[in-house]
Amino acid sequence: MPGPVGPSAAECELCEAAKTTDWFFEDDLCWVAECEMCWVPMVVWKHHDPHPPAEVRATMLAHLAQAVAREYTFEQFYIDDNMRTIPTHYHAHARPRGGFYGHGLRRE
Repeated sequence: MPGPVGPSAAECELCEAAKTTDWFFEDDLCWVAECEMCWVPMVVWKHHDPHPPAEVRATMLAHLAQAVAREYTFEQFYIDDNMRTIPTHYHAHARPRGGFYGHGLRRE
C-alpha cells in the first residue's frame, strides 16, 4: 500500500522551516510556531515522515501545549493532526475548543 501523496523533503515547506510567523519553541526534535494559514500554534517534527513514534509525538504535543498556555488566551483546545496540506510530514495544530482558527486569540 503506497504512502500519502505529498511533497518530498526537498520540496517540503515544513522541512524548509522558514520563519514567516512567530516561533515559540525549537529544539533538535521539533519546532512550534504560529501557523500562517490558521493562526493557531502548530508543532512540526524535524524529520520528514508522517508517523513519529508514540513517545516522540507525546513530547512534541507537550511542547505544543506549553506554547498554548504561554501565548494564547484559549485554555481548552484539541489536537488536530489531520495533515491536510502536507500529509508527508508530521505536524499538529492546537485549535481552540469549538473553533478552527486563532485570529485574535494571542496574549498581549
